[in-house]
Amino acid sequence: MPEPYVHLSATEMLQALAAFGETEIKQLRQSWDGLPVDRYMRDGARYRRRRYSEFHLTDSGLVRAPHGAFRQSLAVNPLHGGVAREFEPVEQEVADSPLLTALVRALLARLPGSFDIATGGIGIHQIRILASRDAEGLPAPEGIHEDGHHFVAQVLMRRENVDGGVSQLYDREKAPLFRTLLTEPFETVVIDDRRVFHGVSAVEVADGAPVGVRDMMLVDFFPRAAGPDAAGEPAGAGEPAASGEPAGSGGPDRSDRPGSR
Repeated sequence: MPEPYVHLSATEMLQALAAFGETEIKQLRQSWDGLPVDRYMRDGARYRRRRYSEFHLTDSGLVRAPHGAFRQSLAVNPLHGGVAREFEPVEQEVADSPLLTALVRALLARLPGSFDIATGGIGIHQIRILASRDAEGLPAPEGIHEDGHHFVAQVLMRRENVDGGVSQLYDREKAPLFRTLLTEPFETVVIDDRRVFHGVSAVEVADGAPVGVRDMMLVDFFPRAAGPDAAGEPAGAGEPAASGEPAGSGGPDRSDRPGSR
């Protein structure tokens, strides 16, 4: 059995995306500038920006699932569960980007285990964490956790004027397993979410800077209930993850899957 995680250098990931030019890569990274505030932070904090959409992958590319709210039970996510979190979807230009499809395929080829893409769903999160002189940013306010998916890729898109944000992995007894600081755009950690817990330390603004920014793309790989016609449905009625999707809204109800974001 392979290790439950893979650490991919920015060089390796960019080589996998070599068919795309600097302009296309810049446009993708700039799409984080338009993320809306995550208005579901329990403490009313405004340091997190976020979009989310769910897809499945076909020979021709990513196909977006019907959009719906995230749902998680309080038992799964005591911090943000019990609320239908209606995040804005990934913008159409980003969703339609051949670069995004290529990035997902590159991650799929490097998963630390097998995954059936024919019956699999893919969740894409765009997340920005801001840190200021008055407040640090918490990439994982719930602490050490799991997301309830099969695999999760954590792809750095931007890191500017910040200290901290150390990615940490733990075994199932929560003993430390691996830690790294993602520093270059497209540097990535991919985890088998069934075999490890993970967390990220707080992000603080660097000395002399008014604001610090940490942009991440999280890519979730999870089973759907059926084949491609059930694009928005993960395996098991109500089985989801670090971000559930709703019953009755076209997306999955993930209220009983562990994890939080």
